[in-house]
Amino acid sequence: MRDPGRVAAAIEILDRFHERPAPLSVLIAGWGRSARYAGSKDRAFVRGLCLETLRRWKSFAGPESRRIAVLLTLRAWHWDAARIAEAFGGEHGPGALSDEELASGPLDAVDLPDAVLAHVTDAAEVSEALAARAPVDLRANALKANQDKALKALKTLGAEQSPLSPIGLRIPPSPAADKGPGVTVIPAFGKGWVEVQDEGSQLTALVVGDLHGKQVLDYCAGGGGKTLALSAGMNNSGQVFAYDSNASRLAPIHERLRRAGARNVQVVAPSEPERLEALAGKMDLVFVDAPCSGSGTWRRHPDAKWRFTDTMLEQRVAEQDAVLRQAAAFVKPGGVLLFVTCSFLPVENDQRVESFVKDHDDFAWTGPLKACPDQLREKLNAFSDGKALRLSPWASQTDGFTLIRLEKALS
Repeated sequence: MRDPGRVAAAIEILDRFHERPAPLSVLIAGWGRSARYAGSKDRAFVRGLCLETLRRWKSFAGPESRRIAVLLTLRAWHWDAARIAEAFGGEHGPGALSDEELASGPLDAVDLPDAVLAHVTDAAEVSEALAARAPVDLRANALKANQDKALKALKTLGAEQSPLSPIGLRIPPSPAADKGPGVTVIPAFGKGWVEVQDEGSQLTALVVGDLHGKQVLDYCAGGGGKTLALSAGMNNSGQVFAYDSNASRLAPIHERLRRAGARNVQVVAPSEPERLEALAGKMDLVFVDAPCSGSGTWRRHPDAKWRFTDTMLEQRVAEQDAVLRQAAAFVKPGGVLLFVTCSFLPVENDQRVESFVKDHDDFAWTGPLKACPDQLREKLNAFSDGKALRLSPWASQTDGFTLIRLEKALS
């Protein structure tokens, strides 16, 4: 495909998104099924152009005109006027640009959904950080490889040592219109030496401290990213129980555990309530990676920004309250409850915990870095206010994560 066909495809997909917001991956897959002629580079270009346009959807006038939004994105990519004119007016293009369209420029708008603006301060800073492309972060799996070994294995992909995580690797973001690095097809991934995991997510599993020989419940395990990190940190000692109320979310964990060599993990399916109930009051640590808006990941999934609504936020808040109440029952006296979200919204973090401790006076709010290894604590102090560890694209150059640590009284 040439520029005109690629640009026309991106505008068509964005028109569909505007009419009925759906995950961009679903819309692109639908286009791909009807565009068998499109090669892998064409698909990467169209996907990249759509993602970049959605990063600045409001300020680039996407809700009013997808043509103008794509035009402004191409200008941001430093395409010259002649190439842009050919991309729109050439054969199979979306149609020549009008003088009015050519005169368009960015709007004075913050690229955040209205449902979020009431919950953030410094909206312009947040918006700008979320409009940037994210790097590819990986975690060296301590059960099979250290950071140096993993770095050597990923040298050809340009991997570097992560700024904060002692087991992290970072690959800078590829140009927006190019395919990303194929990290899941390299031998090191197949051997289980590395796992794809944002540095912020890695840090939430590292600050828990020494869990060797402990009993741990990952209550919202999902695909098992943090389960794997906790297991590796425990060096296969003790026991990690991985549970999720949604069986389909839990399904990928089995293959990931096998590849990683994690042998101290028991997967507890939602169809086995008796196995879950048997853990009540016995866990040294209950890790709650709660359902949330996902706002901390919006630089990776800019389409999710514009699918977010007040109703969705209300649903997530109710789910978080329920999950906290349920998870608390598994913490033993003197044990720890860690509440984590990939969200920077206080309504999904501090306010939820404040509500929880009002009804559970046997839990006390402690510093988030209380058990953190000293060397790592020195790096993370800047992102802790004593109540929570607050990681974000604008502060720590990670995805957005909030971690709150609660301890249960001994009696």
